[in-house]
Amino acid sequence: MATASLVPTSNIFHVSPSVRTRASVIVASSHQQQPRRRDLLLKTAVAIPAILNLKEAPISEAREVEVGSFLPPSESDPSFVLFKAKPSDTPALRAGNVQPYQFVLPPNWKQLRIANILSGNYCQPKCAEPWIEVKFENEKQGKVQVVASPLIRLTNKPNATIEDLGEPERVIASLGPFVTGNSYDSDELVDTSIEKIGDQTYYKYVLETPFALTGSHNLAKATAKGNTVVLFVVSATEKQWQSSQKTLQAILDSFQL
Repeated sequence: MATASLVPTSNIFHVSPSVRTRASVIVASSHQQQPRRRDLLLKTAVAIPAILNLKEAPISEAREVEVGSFLPPSESDPSFVLFKAKPSDTPALRAGNVQPYQFVLPPNWKQLRIANILSGNYCQPKCAEPWIEVKFENEKQGKVQVVASPLIRLTNKPNATIEDLGEPERVIASLGPFVTGNSYDSDELVDTSIEKIGDQTYYKYVLETPFALTGSHNLAKATAKGNTVVLFVVSATEKQWQSSQKTLQAILDSFQL
């Protein structure tokens, strides 16, 4: 049984003791200013809704509508649409921390918004923890997501390729929790393969994950470029897999930087 060297996305963010100490000092100091702050809040109560709207403004162009309404048909297969990531889509793309990627989707899938803390927006361009780039979903077919991780979490070698990180089995042992959403067991790995597209190498995986939060069936594709490892994950429940296996495989195969 392999153990993951990375932690799931749900657990990758934590507050260090030093931050908690500073926060305690700030809170203690704030008690001395309560009356003035209370007056200020009362005077500005009318403006609070507008401030909240600004705070929660989308950090990307994610739209919770069917992608067929705004993405172009794929030239290779018009029954799919093509998503080509651009700088306005994610904080990491804007910072140049992730190279643009693309993949196809059925036109009736929807792009989902990503919580700010999971998007890497707060730490670009030097994030120390993995983050989620984009997510798409169709309730009847499955979901996909692009996860990015700083290369330094897997190797100290600058600009390492996916081959530099080791064999496919070794890489998925580190990245597995980002596929399943919780833990990874080597017994869940059904198949691995290596794909070359131009000068970029990709490790591909088929996993049966009965206890995964993402779904009982997972397909994944991993590569490395620059200072980042990029993981593309396609997930489905048993019911979704039975009806949409070919579609999900086509989505996985289409992913590339």
